[in-house]
This record gives sequence, structure tokens and C-alpha cells, in this order.
Amino acid sequence: MEFLELIKPVYAASGFGVGLIVGLTGVGGGSLMTPILVLLFGINPAVAVGTDLLFAAVTKTAGTAMRGFNGTVNWGVVMRLAAGSVPTALLTIALLSASKSNISQVAKLISITLGCALLLTSLSLFFHKAVHAFALAADTNNLRARGFLTVLTGAILGLFVTVSSVGAGALGVTALLLLYPRLRIAGIVGTDIAHAVPLTLVAGLGHAYAGFVDWEMLAALLLGSIPGIIIGSQLAPRAPELTLRILLACVLAAVGFKLVVS
Repeated sequence: MEFLELIKPVYAASGFGVGLIVGLTGVGGGSLMTPILVLLFGINPAVAVGTDLLFAAVTKTAGTAMRGFNGTVNWGVVMRLAAGSVPTALLTIALLSASKSNISQVAKLISITLGCALLLTSLSLFFHKAVHAFALAADTNNLRARGFLTVLTGAILGLFVTVSSVGAGALGVTALLLLYPRLRIAGIVGTDIAHAVPLTLVAGLGHAYAGFVDWEMLAALLLGSIPGIIIGSQLAPRAPELTLRILLACVLAAVGFKLVVS
């Protein structure tokens, strides 16, 4: 009976819905889960972000295992991204923990950062193909500059993801499209998912140490998301991907605007 009370149906249903969208479109995890927890359920933004980060770490570990087995992960790029993102995540966690006593300002900072990240994610979904075409035309194949920019990109993603839980998906893919336009799309997505695992795990454990994780809610979200992702993945080949991405981009833009101006 206690276990049934622990797994709250409303959180499991939310996990299922987000998992379904992620399975259909490949994006939308942190972009949707954290705003749902903050705006729909009134969860403290810091707790919503921390819980969602560990949620992402668990779900993307499974995705990384599958894509690594299929050979669609560029581990060299993952290491360069992580070299920038993991230290930045640790530093950001330390700063957030130091500001824990002033929780209202921390919550406001997270809400604004989350809103900005959602707006950027929305733009990346709208202009996905245009970004790729531009990157192909501008590619100079400067390996040294590309390596430095990859580490810098990781650092920027580390900041955004740690503060808002958003950015490891659509923003990461967009950045990789700009940096590595000649990689296959499957390799871009696989590399982005693999990089998200250490980043979200480190950031999520940092939030947990600071007391910003609701473990009961996390269990319920995972219980719902796993079947959602499986069903969405099965339906994806028959779904109108362009329509889904445009609808998702519009929703993220509206939610991001609300978070920024509220």
C-alpha cells in the first residue's frame, strides 16, 4: 500500500506523456518535464530541475547503451563536450548551494534561465535544417578551432542544463550540427544523448546533495516515462515528424515566454 501511495498516478501520467513525445520526436524531455512540474504542479523550480536531471540521466543511459551498440556515438566528441560541461556543472552546483539560504532568488534565477532555454530550444526546432545547411556552407575543417569550440560549447551547455535542466537535447544537437555538419544525423543525435548522461548525472547528484530532488516524484515519473518512450518510439516511423516538431516548438515558445515575463 505504501508503494502505491509513493507512485502518484498524476506524476506517472506526466512521465508517460513526456516519454511519448520524446519517443516520437527525439526531444522534449527537460524542455517539457520541468515546466510541467513548475507551472502545472507548483513544484519549487530548484526541486523540479534537480528531479528532472536525474530523470534524464536514467532515461538517457538506456538510449546511450542502444546507440553505442549501434555505433552512432562519437566518443571523442563526447569527451570534449564533457571536458567543458562537467566542471561547469560542478561549479554551478557549488554556487547554487552557496545561495541556498536565499531560496526565493535561486528559484527566480532558475525560472528565468529555464524560460530563456525554452525559447532557444524552440528556435532550434524551427530552424533545424537551416542551421545544418549554413554549417555545411561555412565549414572550414579547422580541427584545432573545432576542438576548442566543442569544449566551450560543453561549458555553455553545462551551465544551462545545471540551472534549468534544458539544453542537453535540442540545443546540444543544434550546437553539434554547427560544429560537425558532416557527421551523420544519427551520429549527432547519438553523441548528444551520450554526452547528456554524465552531464545530467553530475548535475542531478549535485542538486540531490543540495536537497533539491524529490525522490518519490522521480520514481513516479520514471514509472510512467519508460512505457511512454517505448510506445512513442514504435509510433515514430508513422508520425508526421515535421508537424510534431512545429507544435512542440510553439508550445515551448509559449511556456518559455510565460516563465521569462512572470
